[in-house]
Parts: sequence; C-alpha cells; structure tokens
Amino acid sequence: MEVELSSLAGRARVHAALGDPARLAIVDALTLGDASPGEIAHRLDMPTNLVAHHVKVLTHAGLVTKVRSEGDRRRTYLQLRPDTLAALTAPRLSGVDRVVFVCTHNSARSQLAAALWRNRTRGAATSAGTKPAARVHPRAVAVAHRHRLDLDPAGTAHVTDVVRSDDLVIAVCDNAHEAMTGPIRPRLHWSVPDPVRLDTDEAFESAYADLADRVARLAPAVLPGDPR
Repeated sequence: MEVELSSLAGRARVHAALGDPARLAIVDALTLGDASPGEIAHRLDMPTNLVAHHVKVLTHAGLVTKVRSEGDRRRTYLQLRPDTLAALTAPRLSGVDRVVFVCTHNSARSQLAAALWRNRTRGAATSAGTKPAARVHPRAVAVAHRHRLDLDPAGTAHVTDVVRSDDLVIAVCDNAHEAMTGPIRPRLHWSVPDPVRLDTDEAFESAYADLADRVARLAPAVLPGDPR
C-alpha cells in the first residue's frame, strides 16, 4: 500500500502505527537489517500470530514491506520502506572495529558493500563468502570502477578465513544468511537481490544503489563521534 507521508493523514497513520510498543520494537529490529516474521517473533519473544497482526498494521501504514527469499522461496523477509526511514533513528551499535560483508560467492554484493563502506566511512571493512568463487564478477568490477571504488578482482575468501570474534558480520544475501547456522552467524541481514541472476549492468547498478543506501543508514549507528 502506498502512503503519502507528506499528507497529514499519512503521517498520522505512521505515528499511530508506531504508538504501540510492540510495533515500535519490530521497527527497531528492522532498522538496520531485514528479518523474517519468525525471526522477529524469536528475537522479541512474541507469539507469531501477534507478530502477524502488528506487521499487518505496519504494512498498512506504509512502514514495512515483504520480499520473497531468493534462497528458500517459502520464506518472506520484512523490510522497512526507505521513504519512512528518515523519521526513524537506528539503535547505535557499540564496539565495532571492523565490518565483514558476506554473500554466497563473495563475487558481487559483499565485495561492493565492503568497498562502499571503506569509501564512505574510511572504516575497516572486508568481505567473504560461504562458497567463494575464484574471482570477483566482471560486472561488479565494472560497477566499482564506474563509482570509483577500490575492488580487487581476485580478492575472494571464505568466511572461516576472514571473520574474527569482534567483527560486525552482515549477510547481504538470503542464501548466506540462511546457510550461516554455525558458530559464525551474521548480526545483521540485508536482503539484496542477486544481480548475477539477471547478469545485466542495470541489475548490478540496482544492487550498488541498494547497498549504498544501506551503508548510509548503518554508518551513523556504528561510527564513533556521530552527533546523533
């Protein structure tokens, strides 16, 4: 449902949806990453039927949308609507020295996310894969070049060789998020569509834009000295 946030009625609907503590907790949980309704229920210790009710209200208010998993097609993930995020304040994540972005093959999304983080924040970041490819996808290299990002075409790695205990691990694909069930688990999940599936310049540019927006949202919650 499209909600006109500039109208009084649209703004009132958003404020009314956020007036319930349970719904505000769901929005807080989704501010920095996506999650399935079941994951939200587990994280907030809330019955699944109650989560479904609150998600319906948040969706009606234009705060939340659902996307189908590219991994397990039976799953859906909840995402905050980008046009509402300006009014929301993400919780701060303390003690983050390095960010590690993870996707399946470490050939596109995770590489671009790490390059974006280093470029936009000057902070420490790297990437890895659960099943790393031999090289970075050529279209990812081309996108990085167009946007003046530093990206090593041969620099792929496995998560077990990269992730340290004090890293902030972010899964930037559904398959990696669902596969990482062992001791290394992502703290955040970004459900970014796989550009390799379409293998077009437009798909890679879309993935880049999605990641750039998410990096911009996360940075104030991580970087020290932010005035927020």
